[in-house]
Amino acid sequence: MFFVSLTDMKKHYLILDGMRGVAALMVLGYHLFEAIAFAAGDPEQKMFHGFLAVDFFLILSGFVMGYAYDNEWDRMSVGMFFKKRLIRLHPMVVMGVFVGLVAFIGQGCLKWDGTQAGWSAVLIGTLLSLFLLPSPLSVDLRGNTEMFPLDGPHWSLFLEYIGSILYALLLRRLPTKALKAWVVVAGVALLSYGIWGPDGSIACGWSSVPGNALGGLLRMTFDYPMGLLLVRLFKERSPKPVSGNIFWITAAVLCLALCLPSIGAARVYYEMFCVAVLFPAIIWFAAKGDVASDFGKNSVSFLGNLSYPLYAIHYPFIYLYIGWINSGSNPFGPYPWCTPVAIVIITVALATLAMKFYDRPVRKWLTGRL
Repeated sequence: MFFVSLTDMKKHYLILDGMRGVAALMVLGYHLFEAIAFAAGDPEQKMFHGFLAVDFFLILSGFVMGYAYDNEWDRMSVGMFFKKRLIRLHPMVVMGVFVGLVAFIGQGCLKWDGTQAGWSAVLIGTLLSLFLLPSPLSVDLRGNTEMFPLDGPHWSLFLEYIGSILYALLLRRLPTKALKAWVVVAGVALLSYGIWGPDGSIACGWSSVPGNALGGLLRMTFDYPMGLLLVRLFKERSPKPVSGNIFWITAAVLCLALCLPSIGAARVYYEMFCVAVLFPAIIWFAAKGDVASDFGKNSVSFLGNLSYPLYAIHYPFIYLYIGWINSGSNPFGPYPWCTPVAIVIITVALATLAMKFYDRPVRKWLTGRL
């Protein structure tokens, strides 16, 4: 999401590549701990603020989008820009829908309440998902109002698409002063939603329920422009590079921020601190650093390349995990801890294969054709 290839830019921000991979792994962990907490009847999971990784992705996406394309519009049309974004993002959208459909059929097309979804609803939901269009509540395949019931996290890719459209048609044209005003107004609107919204939080955007969907749009309209503003200020000030283990420092700070336990009614203020202050600071600091050793460069580059395939296809395995929990079964019998470990191994392996043998070849073919 939020997945612009940094290798095609004038400067390769390698650490930002790696941070994208760290955030994708944290999302996987967040969803696994969510299922584990559900199994234990625990209202609070171990990676409580992991959902904020979406905001980190969107801010990072705005940053790299502005760096990659702000100076390219005299040589690139809006149509060409949209083609580039579709080629970059949509092949893995299709793969995620396919994996999700296989998992759903493998579970007997059952909703969470045990009733079976009709085949017409499955067909409509699949077609909508293939075009990254939200499913209405009338096509609620799982019975929990998910916007994309075959692969839940695609709601954030939907926001990424909207952000790209907004950038191409409007945001890139705004002077920096107007962009600052946009970020301030959008930040106030997002904070207001968090305070007076239904959950006392900005953990929203995944559902087709209108209020939840509105909250997701508010997240995007703050995060994405924040990244665009950040890269403009970064280019204007040209901060001096920093040396040292910047990747490990920024990765550790991000992981700690996402793992902070619940702080009750004050959580929305912590969430806004992360998206308005901490995440931009992490990205700014990471953009000033570099990776010295060849091993470090290869590792960080691998994390960056893995991030999008992992994000796009991991959640169907979470559905399977939750289904096993609901049925009281476990593939590893008396060793339930083996199941989440196996899911991590399988999803990372499958994402690696998808990256090498599907995503890259398909994007190369589409680039040649389009």
